[in-house]
Amino acid sequence: MPRLKLGPLLRYVSDTEATVWVETDAPCQVTVLDRTASTFTVGGHHYALVVLDGLAPASTLPYEVHLDGVSCWPLPDDPYPPCIIRTHSHDESLRLAFGSCRVSLPHTKPYVLSKDEDSRGREVDALLALVERMRAEPCSEWPDAFLLLGDQVYADEVSPGTKELIESRRGEAGPPPDEVGDFEEYTSLYCESWSDPALRWLLSTVSSAMIFDDHDVHDDWNISEAWVEMMRAEPWWEDRILGAYMSYWIYQHLGNLSPARLYDDPIFCAVQQHEGDAFELVRDFARTVAREIAGARWSFHRDFGRNRLLVVDSRAGRVLSEGRRQMLSDTEWEWVEDRCSGDFDHLIIGTSLPVMLGPGMHHLEAWNEAVCDGAWGGLAARLSEKVRQALDLEHWAAFQHCFGRLSVLLEDVAAGRRGPAPATIMLLSGDVHHAYVAEAWFPGRDVSSRVLQATCSPIRNPLDKRERRALRAAFTRPVAAFARRMSRAAGVAPSPMQWAFAQEPTFDNQIARLDLRGRDAQLAIEKTVPEDWQAPRLHPIVSLDVAPKAPSAS
Repeated sequence: MPRLKLGPLLRYVSDTEATVWVETDAPCQVTVLDRTASTFTVGGHHYALVVLDGLAPASTLPYEVHLDGVSCWPLPDDPYPPCIIRTHSHDESLRLAFGSCRVSLPHTKPYVLSKDEDSRGREVDALLALVERMRAEPCSEWPDAFLLLGDQVYADEVSPGTKELIESRRGEAGPPPDEVGDFEEYTSLYCESWSDPALRWLLSTVSSAMIFDDHDVHDDWNISEAWVEMMRAEPWWEDRILGAYMSYWIYQHLGNLSPARLYDDPIFCAVQQHEGDAFELVRDFARTVAREIAGARWSFHRDFGRNRLLVVDSRAGRVLSEGRRQMLSDTEWEWVEDRCSGDFDHLIIGTSLPVMLGPGMHHLEAWNEAVCDGAWGGLAARLSEKVRQALDLEHWAAFQHCFGRLSVLLEDVAAGRRGPAPATIMLLSGDVHHAYVAEAWFPGRDVSSRVLQATCSPIRNPLDKRERRALRAAFTRPVAAFARRMSRAAGVAPSPMQWAFAQEPTFDNQIARLDLRGRDAQLAIEKTVPEDWQAPRLHPIVSLDVAPKAPSAS
């Protein structure tokens, strides 16, 4: 009898459609709400994505998962509320939870301690605290969707169970012993990361969207051309990068797609029709993606009534040639620009990497890119490349051409040049292991939309005190002034977009929420504290009402 190995994960949800993802331990038929899908097999692992269509809008639908006709989910004596699918209504509200950077470790000592108390400590998981709150709330108060903005798994900081697997199947040769090496080890990492009962229930009940960042593959992934060449010279790198893409496509990407996009996806259709194990088919796809900038599109969008969520891949499709570095290829830019329009109440842009950094870090990254590209000569360029990798200087500011292009695009949308201006443009990001809210303006320009960025990281992987002090320094005026002078000396032009921060950065394990109602918005960030490890709960740290701009006087 087949069993459910991982899932169910509720992924895409609209007013009339939904998809549910599962992994099973054997080939079978998977049924959810009378819709059935056959599993497909990759590397001896069995998966299904059940497409539910013809659902009624604004419905709350409890569901079960059946394998070959036998109910296997929810589990007997499950302590959590029933799993439900909530289809969208046609009103103008949306409650979106978001965050990034979550390591999978036991929720016991020493792992719940701070890093300063024990190097293994990662404190209290913000998702566990969110689940505890949801259990005490009516489902009308739950998030409508959950956006995971990168580092859903840490391939270079593996969980104890995955480390045991690595030790049992490898000799001394191969990748570093504390890191994932291939597709099989990635499947173990995902399984362990998403098998915690509380998280499993959360992902079965709240629709999720995901985009990768570097640790889903490797720290500093695609930071520069020199880094890529260095990694490709490692004999174990090909299995690592192909396993990363293969597993990401299965575990994260497929669920981001609407049914219409799924049916148009040639790889998904080929896998569905393939007889036997599709490992080589998916591996060939991953090989193409790993070698070609335009090998696949990982960006996607979802519309929630009059609100658009546009999630941009800012990792896999980078152009890294010195002198023409780009966060996105020209083809990807065109795709983003075509979907980055007005005529919505709110335009939400998700990118794993922040656009608006602390001023010191912004100017440092811009300076570093210019020097890497030869502004101060060849020797300085080589030294600057070492600095780039050592300090992780790889955000939008380190790709100044794309930073400027995005700034112009945001201004165009906010000024109503791409359709009626939305009330807000919200940039959501993670990666940096702290949280803050920034609001942008465009000097000398008249715009109608408020443009904000909410950065929320980590869900579970906080910095130690030394690391926090270093990052706080990047927000100080003396550091910002010095870094600005350095960037100007390297020939970096002033930014067309300016911004200010609503509060000091926070460095806890944390989760954020964006509530939209009509043209009004509210941002909230909440944290956990180590003392609550036996009964996790969320503590408010940021609450910001974002009213639309008043119309300009004529």
